[in-house]
Amino acid sequence: MENAKNKKEGKGKVNALINDTENAEQQQLSTNQGLLINDNQNSLKAGDRGPTLLEDFIFREKIMHFDHERIPERIVHARGAGAHGYFELFESLQQYTKANFLTNTALKTPVFVRFSTVAGSRGSSDLARDVRGFAVKFYTEEGNFDLVGNNMPVFFIQDAIKFPDLIHAAKGEPDNEIPQAATAHDTFWDFISLMPESMHMIMWAMSDRALPRSFSRMEGFGVHTFRLINENGASTFVKFHWKPKLGVHSVMWDEAQKISGKDPDFHRRDLWDSIEEGLFPEWEFGVQLIPENKEFDFDFDLLDPTKLIPEELVPVKIIGKLTLNKNPDNFFAETEQIAFHPGHLVPGIDFTNDPLLQGRLFSYTDTQLSRLGSPNFHEIPINRPLAPVHNNQRDGHMRQTINSGKTSYQPNSLRGGCPFQTSIEQGGFASYAERIDSTKIRERSKSFFDHFSQAALFFNSQSQAEKAHIINALRFELGKVLSAEVKTRMLGLLSCISMDLASAVAEGLGMVVPEKPLYPVNESIPADGVVEDYQPIIVTPDLQKSKALSMEFTVKDNIKGRKIALLVSNGVNGEAFNSIKTRLVNEQALVKTVSFNLGFVYSNDNQSIKVDESYLTSSSVLFDAVMVLEGENSSHLSTLSTIDFVKEAYLHCKPIAIPILMLEQPELLNIKVFSENGFGVILIKDGDFDGITEEFIKAIAQHRFWEREIS
Repeated sequence: MENAKNKKEGKGKVNALINDTENAEQQQLSTNQGLLINDNQNSLKAGDRGPTLLEDFIFREKIMHFDHERIPERIVHARGAGAHGYFELFESLQQYTKANFLTNTALKTPVFVRFSTVAGSRGSSDLARDVRGFAVKFYTEEGNFDLVGNNMPVFFIQDAIKFPDLIHAAKGEPDNEIPQAATAHDTFWDFISLMPESMHMIMWAMSDRALPRSFSRMEGFGVHTFRLINENGASTFVKFHWKPKLGVHSVMWDEAQKISGKDPDFHRRDLWDSIEEGLFPEWEFGVQLIPENKEFDFDFDLLDPTKLIPEELVPVKIIGKLTLNKNPDNFFAETEQIAFHPGHLVPGIDFTNDPLLQGRLFSYTDTQLSRLGSPNFHEIPINRPLAPVHNNQRDGHMRQTINSGKTSYQPNSLRGGCPFQTSIEQGGFASYAERIDSTKIRERSKSFFDHFSQAALFFNSQSQAEKAHIINALRFELGKVLSAEVKTRMLGLLSCISMDLASAVAEGLGMVVPEKPLYPVNESIPADGVVEDYQPIIVTPDLQKSKALSMEFTVKDNIKGRKIALLVSNGVNGEAFNSIKTRLVNEQALVKTVSFNLGFVYSNDNQSIKVDESYLTSSSVLFDAVMVLEGENSSHLSTLSTIDFVKEAYLHCKPIAIPILMLEQPELLNIKVFSENGFGVILIKDGDFDGITEEFIKAIAQHRFWEREIS
């Protein structure tokens, strides 16, 4: 009986994959993402007699599937972590787009989000200095929409043809594959020193944004300028933003290196633990909207992926919220096999001619084919759209759908013409009818030639501590470079951003800033040439600073998801311990007890307190704040383990709360000096905890006290 039942259930699962042949006259032609197709007869061309365009994702999906309808090989992908969740729309964008999930506030759209590092292999550390991928797959009723972005709003290069060069330079050097997940080596900086267009991104990559405290405390950006298309066919330029509800926070470079040794899974563990504890990560979803007639109103080009739109010029309009509330059931099946693509669109959203975006439209399809080993990667459960899929694709490696019937082509008469094309009015996708009347040419627009103004805007917008971190990052990275010529070129480029920046970096390298920057791309400028015809050019923008670019002004009003270490020993004040832990947990912090050994310690009122971590299994770098509670005697306050735990937390500018007796230890002399000025050092006097917990909570919400570095 049981076998019969299993067979019946198994047959049901197979049948679920068989295309529904009933009501065949109602099926509508779609892409593999469930997007209804308006025109299956013509590829997208630059004019009716012009060349086929690279951005024709419908053509490429169709021909790619045909080209690979026999078994291909498979390779692995980069390191990442992900989670399920949902997107809620608060304010309709119906005026700007016909995309259903951006117009219907009654919908709750399922999503899967994957975060990742870029340069490292799957086995590298979460805490590498790197860009973080921030990719969101929306399972909408009109097909899958993928917003495949980063935690930084710009990129290193302007044209996708340079992407292989960038990654080859950033990866471990090919002769020995060293270093792993790091750019502090000659080939990367050799490439960058010859590519002035990278300087804006270098400021971001050398900043604290490259060392996020957690996925839930970093921003996300669509990077490119896209188009929104409304029911009338009118276009509006758009930039997409994710703003974390917990604010934007980072770790220190020294701390990041130590975390990589103590827990290389720090970010993915934080995401997993937060969701398991019910502390669901949240981001507000915002858009910057630019009317078509305002396209050229800026001193930069909207299509340049190395530029952002300052929020002072175009405010971010918050329209929704993303919540992650479920961890994957199987890492490989979901997080590893999910396939993103910026060409997965829905009606109402379209591309621009951003040359980096245009190249991604080809590269991602080809990458998924290689990575997942089959043109049927859309049939893997995590990639399947909610919208129905009907098209004439058949066969191929790992095909799961069992297609019935004779016809696998369109038009046909044997099946009554099914599946049918869909009119634009009924939801069929149609590309924006942008007029193009140009000569085919390999050149770059002169509007892309300014490489320094926004790099300077970013640097000038940073706080004193953030500037110091950028300088030290450049000193570290360039200090690992052996070529003096490369370092000299980099100092010249940095001088175009800020002479103070260049001089400070040069001092750390034991070098001097060259009198004149070396522009390799300008070596061919003739004596009588017009400088503006060659890149780079120097532009002085009206906007000199932007508050949105500094983490100094981020959210600092909560301790949700913060990891707090309570250092305890036998004889701890049980009443105080319970009160402090309960208060912190009520503020949604993750509290761990740390002591000399695992097991239990016993309070002064003889209650047993479970020890979560020992000094051997833990470290202060894995926590956001540390509080030391006295035991039955003060001996544990002077042990090396306790002192080192507190001292390291202090050196990393974290909030600490310690008994005043600890200041008698000579190793904590610096803390004694700083305790007079506050700076996140909270002293517990004579076991008096009144007000201490509230002061501690306020300090944790501030994240770090960078004054300790610069005072």
